[in-house]
Amino acid sequence: MKISIVTITYNAAGVLQRTLDSVAGQTYPDMEHLIIDGASKDGTLEQIKDYELRTKDYEVKVISEPDRGIYDAMNKGLQKATGDYIIYMNAGDMFHETTTLEKVAGALQKSPLPPAVIYGDTNIVDNEGRFLRKRHLSAPEHLSWRSFKQGMLVCHQAFYARLDIARTIHYDLQYRHSADVDWCIRVMKEAERQHLPMVNVHAVVADFLDGGDSKQNHRASLKERFAVMRQHYGLLTTLAMHAWFPFRALLKKL
Repeated sequence: MKISIVTITYNAAGVLQRTLDSVAGQTYPDMEHLIIDGASKDGTLEQIKDYELRTKDYEVKVISEPDRGIYDAMNKGLQKATGDYIIYMNAGDMFHETTTLEKVAGALQKSPLPPAVIYGDTNIVDNEGRFLRKRHLSAPEHLSWRSFKQGMLVCHQAFYARLDIARTIHYDLQYRHSADVDWCIRVMKEAERQHLPMVNVHAVVADFLDGGDSKQNHRASLKERFAVMRQHYGLLTTLAMHAWFPFRALLKKL
């Protein structure tokens, strides 16, 4: 099972190195690393070039050019990837352990068919890569496209999609902050249409950098997520779930 790791960067010199080190430290051999850069001007490209020169055990592919935002860059990664599965591990994010990809690949043994999605849990880390907390939404035992009615239960960085399916489903550029939610739902809908399983790794697989785009653009992100949920689940269900979310958050604090 070849895994394509896609990293999106733009002026990310302050946080990129730990992502590169995390990829380089993986014990799983069959992988490639695609770095899609938006024409950075802060030293990011120098870091990438040094990483590319030092990496001998797997292929590194680099594209650096202006783009229309993070989801446009993610679409480029979809088209350039050559693996069996694709995972997005952006600047500042890390694999949880050096054996994370081994665990993900091992999850194939649980399924009679190659899963459409392999997924796990996520921890939140700070700018120094230090653990802050476990993500408040946990990966369910059984995942379906309907699961995301309850919110994005599986973080984008913990969602390994089969590339032959993922490549047919582009990130919708009408969304500036929540196209990843929409994309994951559509991938899972296609999995159901093809009667393909989705497999839980039962492990933390990603350390996600706190304060990403959705947090920096919180209000706009919430509006978009409402629009995404309305599109997939209907207005009444979306309203009902948004009424429930504050009570759920309160119960978790008790």
